[in-house]
Amino acid sequence: MTTASACGPVDGTVDVVEPGDPGERPARCEVRIPETERVLAGHFPGFPILPGVCVVEYVQRGALATLPAPDRRWRLAALESSRFLSPVYPGDTLSCELSWTREGEDWRCRARAATGRGPAAQIRLRFTERAGLKEPGAAG
Repeated sequence: MTTASACGPVDGTVDVVEPGDPGERPARCEVRIPETERVLAGHFPGFPILPGVCVVEYVQRGALATLPAPDRRWRLAALESSRFLSPVYPGDTLSCELSWTREGEDWRCRARAATGRGPAAQIRLRFTERAGLKEPGAAG
């Protein structure tokens, strides 16, 4: 199992359950939403709900961890769409199914996020290669 964490608005670590295979089977990730998540203190006091932007952040971390071309450096180029279907609470496990398609030089990710109560969000992301960055040790 691979994990993905980064600097950002959320504290949890995304676990890659299934790396997937584009066109064959989706990748799958999950993260348990910590009850100590920093953003929950202000969103909403007395009735904590994970903000939608944090759901997107967790999906993006899972997407970066499962991108089909890991030998290159990628950046999020666009949040093409997001639809939030139900709330995500502290203690929930957010499970994501990520389907990848290649379009020219970019990769598109269609994500479905869910909790034990059912669908939580549908998100589409587009990733592009980072220009001007070379892998360590690359010639040229």
